[in-house]
Amino acid sequence: MPSPIPLARFLPSVEIRSYNSSPLVLSCKRGPFASSPPVRERVLPPRLAWCSIDWGEVQILEPLGSGGFGHVYRATYRGETVAVKKVNRCVKNRLASRQSFWSELNAVQLPRHPNLVKVLAAGPCGPGDAEGLEAVIMEYAGSSTLHHAIYNCPGSDLGFARCLTYSRDLTRGLAFLHAHNIVHLDLKPANVLLARRGPHTCCKIGDFGCSLRLHLLDPGAATGLTGGTYTHRAPELLRGLPATRKADIFSFAITLWQMVSRRVPYEGVERQCVIYAVVAYQLRPTLSDPIFSAPNSLGACFRGTIERCWAAQPEERPGAKCLLEELDNIQDSENQAQERCSTPDLPVY
Repeated sequence: MPSPIPLARFLPSVEIRSYNSSPLVLSCKRGPFASSPPVRERVLPPRLAWCSIDWGEVQILEPLGSGGFGHVYRATYRGETVAVKKVNRCVKNRLASRQSFWSELNAVQLPRHPNLVKVLAAGPCGPGDAEGLEAVIMEYAGSSTLHHAIYNCPGSDLGFARCLTYSRDLTRGLAFLHAHNIVHLDLKPANVLLARRGPHTCCKIGDFGCSLRLHLLDPGAATGLTGGTYTHRAPELLRGLPATRKADIFSFAITLWQMVSRRVPYEGVERQCVIYAVVAYQLRPTLSDPIFSAPNSLGACFRGTIERCWAAQPEERPGAKCLLEELDNIQDSENQAQERCSTPDLPVY
């Protein structure tokens, strides 16, 4: 959930539009009497009418979780199991919640991708829902997250193979988003779902509540953004500079560090101290643990990748496509090493 958005971001007219791509329109209509106050309707613009929610096709099955924005439910929609995220009408920060809703719709027109949670429909809550404000319907990818796999499974080890697989999944998802001019801006383990795909588990990037469409941005309007998670936020964004694709690469580096170390970044350090040190002194999570320095260790294999991806200057970080090629090369080398180990030596005569 993004942080509060300044009121200056919004136009002072009856149509409220976000600085990035806000598809929600608030239209003012008078009641039956001239003296009656305006009645506001929440509708999607014509270009997004196809993704409006048909609440007659929604069947809520069970709650999945809740937060400051509202609640998430498992449900069925047009014969498909889905997740329904409802924004509460009484949410404390309605501007932030509405901005999150608009940002979620940045992904609504994207084709399906195996490493992204597909947004299926969105719009105002049903007429009989007194508590809900807006809702987003997404594909159901399960309830297990990468955060749970890292921190809530004591005694287990993600291991080199799984870290590499998950890293490639995340990079594929980012490369797809970036190719469509969308930056996620809140990549972290809690926003990565672990979905079953046959006998294997794959990562799906979800929660587009901080995302931006780059080609719709006014560079001046993109500065000073306050959404996202400060532990994973690129230093240029903390300085108030415009968002670019390389901001997601920085977040990927912190996430990969978490997979390898299984530690919380900047644990015990106050938020403001972290933000200042990341910007002013290039503070990063520690790489001094033995796992990052021992020869042939899990961390040693990924250390160079992590350091390149969290470089202070965005232009020094690899793009998602180049990063994926790098990880694919690591996977190819690993496969070749396994083949050599499994091939018996032929006898010499």
